[in-house]
Amino acid sequence: MNKLLIIDGLNIVRRLHAAQPNENDTQGLDIRVASACNKLLSLHQPTHIAIVWDGNQVSWRKQLYPDYKKGRKPMPEALSKALPAIQAHLSKENIQSIQSDSEADDVIATLATKLVANAGQAVIVSTDKGFTQLLHPNISRWDYFNQCSIDIEAQENKLGVHRNQFLDYLALAGDSGNKIPGIPGIGPKSASQLLRTFDSLKSLYQSLDTLGEKQAKKLLEGKEMARLSYKLVQLQTQLPLNINLSQFRVASGESRQN
Repeated sequence: MNKLLIIDGLNIVRRLHAAQPNENDTQGLDIRVASACNKLLSLHQPTHIAIVWDGNQVSWRKQLYPDYKKGRKPMPEALSKALPAIQAHLSKENIQSIQSDSEADDVIATLATKLVANAGQAVIVSTDKGFTQLLHPNISRWDYFNQCSIDIEAQENKLGVHRNQFLDYLALAGDSGNKIPGIPGIGPKSASQLLRTFDSLKSLYQSLDTLGEKQAKKLLEGKEMARLSYKLVQLQTQLPLNINLSQFRVASGESRQN
């Protein structure tokens, strides 16, 4: 079985860089990133590895909703300038990069989805909670910094909803980290309570007459915002990638740093 280790490049690199005492200091960062990747290789023993990077084009989400990720701290200039050297060093270590046009999330989701559709297995190395919506049993997530699997049951318990309701939950409650709006006046607690009662966004909107007048009004007035939020949080899984998996094969018997 093919097993692809997919590393969310900026998710790991920005955290490693943030540990530097000075944000203008990127000395040795390429070696630290390569060491992290090699540790992941030793631990997960994949047949293939790819590290996916965000691109500079405006994402379709930003075009759809200009406030998407508004106010997020930009990447330090020194780190931005260091990325080509980091990618070149990784390439020398036989860890190949995939450059996204805009956000890496959809490329990662597409890679994982297409691989498991062909009887493969995917391990996504990222702390981005958006990947929780990829529910195939052969797609797992790994937190490099806490050295643990990201448990979908723990996410269910935290949000108070079933895994099949994650997108509906975010459509209602929004996601402050990415500036996903959700419905004004419907917070996390209300969203989980509504979904426990009505199971889905569709069922909820078919049952507004059973709710109190105030809450029904919020939901009715926020219907278009809920629809927009759902689109923003949903990962695209069928992008045309034009890559060959063989490009990312781990060299047989290759020595890896522990």
